[in-house]
Amino acid sequence: MKWFLPVFFVFCVSPTVAHGAEEKAALQQAKELYFSGQQEEALAAYIDLSKKNQDKISFLNAAFIALERNQAKKAVDIMMAAYRIYPQDENILDMLAEALLSDGQYTAAERILSLFPSQKPEKAAFHYINLARAQRGLNERKLAKFNLEMATRSGTHAGLAYYLLGTLQNEDKQYSQARESFAKAVAHDPQFTEARRSYAQALEKTGKKDEAIRQYRMIYTVDKHDDITNKALARLKVNVSAHPTPTSTEKKPLVPSFVTPISIPPLYKPEEVKIGLGVQKNGHPSARTVVQFTMSHPFTITNSHGIALAKGNAGEEWQIHLQQRKPFILTAKGTKIPFKKIITVTPRSNDNTKAPTFILKNIMSGAGMTWMSVTDREYRGKLQVVYNPNLNTLVPINIVTIEEYLLGVIASEMPTQFPADALKAQAVLARTYALKHKNKHKKYGFDLCDSQNCQVYGGVLSESPSGNDAVSTTLGEVLLYEDKPIEGVFSANTGGITQSAQDAGWSETPYLHSVSDYKRLDLENLQPYQFKELLQYPQEAYSRYDKNVSASAFRWARVITIEDLQKEIQRKKKDIGKIVALIPEQRTKSGYVSKLIVKGTKGQITLKKENIIRSNLGLGMLRSSYFIVEPNYENRQLKYFVLYGGGWGHGVGFDQTGAAGRAEEGQHYQTILHHYFPLANFYSPLEQISPSNEFKNSTFLDGF
Repeated sequence: MKWFLPVFFVFCVSPTVAHGAEEKAALQQAKELYFSGQQEEALAAYIDLSKKNQDKISFLNAAFIALERNQAKKAVDIMMAAYRIYPQDENILDMLAEALLSDGQYTAAERILSLFPSQKPEKAAFHYINLARAQRGLNERKLAKFNLEMATRSGTHAGLAYYLLGTLQNEDKQYSQARESFAKAVAHDPQFTEARRSYAQALEKTGKKDEAIRQYRMIYTVDKHDDITNKALARLKVNVSAHPTPTSTEKKPLVPSFVTPISIPPLYKPEEVKIGLGVQKNGHPSARTVVQFTMSHPFTITNSHGIALAKGNAGEEWQIHLQQRKPFILTAKGTKIPFKKIITVTPRSNDNTKAPTFILKNIMSGAGMTWMSVTDREYRGKLQVVYNPNLNTLVPINIVTIEEYLLGVIASEMPTQFPADALKAQAVLARTYALKHKNKHKKYGFDLCDSQNCQVYGGVLSESPSGNDAVSTTLGEVLLYEDKPIEGVFSANTGGITQSAQDAGWSETPYLHSVSDYKRLDLENLQPYQFKELLQYPQEAYSRYDKNVSASAFRWARVITIEDLQKEIQRKKKDIGKIVALIPEQRTKSGYVSKLIVKGTKGQITLKKENIIRSNLGLGMLRSSYFIVEPNYENRQLKYFVLYGGGWGHGVGFDQTGAAGRAEEGQHYQTILHHYFPLANFYSPLEQISPSNEFKNSTFLDGF
């Protein structure tokens, strides 16, 4: 049955606004119920307040919570009552349209959205997407496509708009147009894996086999269990265990760079660190039976007792082999030299103008990510190779000073086009992280790995003048708490607000509490319904910095189909039947979902902790747990969820993009670090800190 709205500009009761102390206290109590995980009690409290005071905020909160709890009809009733009091309020109409769409009342939703279009440009994209949702429900496909095309021009949710447009085009057998739409969705957000899969399918349908294979491979690296991708790869006769063929650029042989040594003053003696190279995404060594290397300088190979086993010349290609559980060196002349467990290759040079480096062949980087590749890489310092008998593999390790290590980290972890003070802040934090986590992978023979499990380390090819300058101008500088290096964790983007370590499901850490990067947000008085506005519309925030970084890291959308979610939950958890709801059961005060219920026809499961939530929904991993859920129906059947989210990463600690936004506006790197770690102390072994700095000097330490 279709439901029709009364005409606008009707006579209405004058709204009562809750200004009194009693009403404010009641609002605060309802809000506390929500953030403590008592959603039903919070919903009842807001409904009671809306009836008693006709308060707009109470109506919006009540409807938002009802929609979160999959109670669309209740949300419609709440918003109809609000509409009669506030017939021209855009926030009320927006929430009413959302409730009507969730309840399948497409005619009424279309009428609302058509008669009262958004007055604010920043809301235009979402308005057009919702209008298209209503028109698709009414089978007005041409109008739906038109409005999705309008949404793509509005920018905010262009990736989602292109994806939904491509889906309609694909259903109408407009395969070439669908391919282009899906391509644009992926270009807008490379982590939108569902769009990438649709793009791969459209490529295959239109005869673009090679590019289809490349896209399917990228999906496989982030989700090896996706049935659609696996069937496509089998159909296209792709050997997924073989690495992709290198491009012509990658085939070009590397030659030593003869990089400049980093200048270290006499006062400072940086520690050496051992970095595991080419590791898996969990930081563990990857399977390897051959290590091929070329040194820039003459070198000596010694065993674990320091006994010289061989000497070689610059530019020669040497190899380490593992055959039948026996490791040996293969010299440039073909001589075999056996060893038991560890060898170290140390360059010999009296030239202080050219730092020694070595080139390793076929090193994997980006394991588990869409950009995973296997290429030759160059590194400063020494090469160590460990034979691990338990894993029956060879483990290549780079031995460098911590400062040399950081040169290959900065550009791998942060765009070097970012402002200088953002890079300096990253350098201090990366150094702190390395000292804090030294020995993290001790059981494998190295301190840290080169993947995201520790910090991404790309060696010489990842170095840049601006990144190197950030390291050299902050030599030895770290952040301390109680005279120990802090847990210097960071995210690519927090979406405008960080969450505390405890809220993320980690242990309580005094200096890892929630801080805001929004420019005009009253965090203390934030209401639940505002998360909808925060995540669906653009907001002014330092982390909304989009120079040399994808805007989709700040605001993103993912489409999770019922089929994909059901398979994922059944494989990783248990069979709960057909999915009927996805309910954020608890949300932290910063907005991150900390408990999520997946409800099915045979039962339900509860997902807790940010990494569990992110890794159990859809293909691959969500960018963050800072999102709201929007169910989408067709013919009153639940088809998919749209997750509107913000940020990329766990959201705890330092915000890399936020640091860039702050540096862009002139903030000093110490000020930036102080914002994200207000309880930490700044320490420099060179004692170069000015008394005017915001950080206090810590007692000089001989070591950590």
